[in-house]
Amino acid sequence: MGSGGSKIISTAKMGNPEVQQFIKAAITQDKVVIFSKSYCPYCKLAKDVFNKVKQPFKVFELDQQDDGDTIQDNLAQITGFRTVPQVFINGNCVGGGSDVKALYDAGKLESMLIG
Repeated sequence: MGSGGSKIISTAKMGNPEVQQFIKAAITQDKVVIFSKSYCPYCKLAKDVFNKVKQPFKVFELDQQDDGDTIQDNLAQITGFRTVPQVFINGNCVGGGSDVKALYDAGKLESMLIG
């Protein structure tokens, strides 16, 4: 494998500025934003917690969007992890489904939603 091959890999790993701009805009437009996949049990867990506390949220089902893989790759650039769900509250990533459930169980989630 020559240097051309490694160049392609590094280019593929670089973030797409337009997609990153979309993500940054999306996470600031709504108090709670979830990047999800419709079949994922951890995504369902996160959505169920927000439904339980009657907190509206914006969901992007990445498996139902043409650019879902690109969005997920760019989320990894921003947050450092590629798994879903990726849950944002007030523009800050709070983690995934288990993290949201743990915040709820500890009584910390509701205070994060105020303000």
